[in-house]
Amino acid sequence: MQSYALLLAVFGAIVLLTAWLPLLLRKLPLSLPMLCIGIGVLWVWSPFSPLVGVNPLENRILTERLTEFVVIVALMGAGLKLDRPVSWRGWESSWRLLGIAMPLTIAGITILGWSILGLGISAALLLGAALAPTDPVLASDIQVGPPQSGKEDEVRFALTSEAGLNDGAAFPFVYLAIAIALSNASGEPFFRHWFIVDVVWKIAAGVGIGWLGGKAMGYLTFRLPKRSGLSETRDGFVALGITCLAYGSTEILHGYGFLAVFVAAVALRSVERQHEYHESLHDFAEQIERLLMMVLLVCLGAAIAEGSIFGALSWQVIVTTALVLFVVRPLAGWIGLIGFPASSREKGVIAFFGIRGLGSFYYLAFALGQADFEGATVLWVTVCFAVLSSIVMHGVMVTPVMRQMDRSRSPRSWLRPRARSRED
Repeated sequence: MQSYALLLAVFGAIVLLTAWLPLLLRKLPLSLPMLCIGIGVLWVWSPFSPLVGVNPLENRILTERLTEFVVIVALMGAGLKLDRPVSWRGWESSWRLLGIAMPLTIAGITILGWSILGLGISAALLLGAALAPTDPVLASDIQVGPPQSGKEDEVRFALTSEAGLNDGAAFPFVYLAIAIALSNASGEPFFRHWFIVDVVWKIAAGVGIGWLGGKAMGYLTFRLPKRSGLSETRDGFVALGITCLAYGSTEILHGYGFLAVFVAAVALRSVERQHEYHESLHDFAEQIERLLMMVLLVCLGAAIAEGSIFGALSWQVIVTTALVLFVVRPLAGWIGLIGFPASSREKGVIAFFGIRGLGSFYYLAFALGQADFEGATVLWVTVCFAVLSSIVMHGVMVTPVMRQMDRSRSPRSWLRPRARSRED
């Protein structure tokens, strides 16, 4: 009973810190995820901690479900933030990061996993697919502001839209790694089924169901007559209902639910772009996301302090992580943005701030539940170390870098990308 009461007290403290810490960290070179991990470490090192064995190696199913939920909530929040209408030119940076930078990142990490970590092709590809996406949860410090806030410069827009789209777009590569692993065990061919089902159908279902569902929810929210729309409730938790409905219905039809949630949020905004209710939906989604993120990162910090996660840490893992964060992602991002009409500084910031995060844990936990991969422990240690390194490095740098970027712009530059997208 005392352990349960202690956990409740700790949870209450985390809830309060969820509201308070962003206020304190606004001008400091620290991030909320960094402090969450620190809290977890200190908690385990204290004499009162009941948290043992919480590392993801020993709790794969729990890791998969918790990270899955926090990611879909973050994807809804990311989609609701975007004021810019969908268009080819207005979203050019997004398409470039999605279609060029992410495949190059996956290829680069796969090569590193094979050559440095000694993984087989399926495990190396899984590592690449897990670490390639920019995380929608931990990237909040470099995303656009709330709906209609005007804080949607090209850097923030590119990173927000990339985080929303590439979580779904990375899934075909995760399924390819699973298909290769299963084929190696059974000897059966896999490419035709993978391409038709895991690429064509699942992407089409994710986009189609998400868009139609978002439009339908937009009608129910903003277009019903006699003030009977959902917007009249003023309840922010409607965002959670839309999130779960879009994700669950798409997964039932074997589509990519991650993709559907983000597309549904964008489609919902397109029905009535200026309504103030979007802010209520976004704020609720952001609060739930922040709370879940803090809980999970406190657990990650506890797992790190407990000691078993990094028991297999090696120089190969450290070198691979450094190359992923400092070479592979920045270089792939820069190549993807060649010819894009932005300054070199903006391209550099977009390319560098590809934050790794909780989505990587989900992909790895999901894949390890579908097939046997050699070097599973090495995969876990590498992903954990890469996410921890990204949290610390990007968390220290994001505040001063973004502040300097904002100072270098003229006041009118905040509005330029949105004006251009309307003309498209």
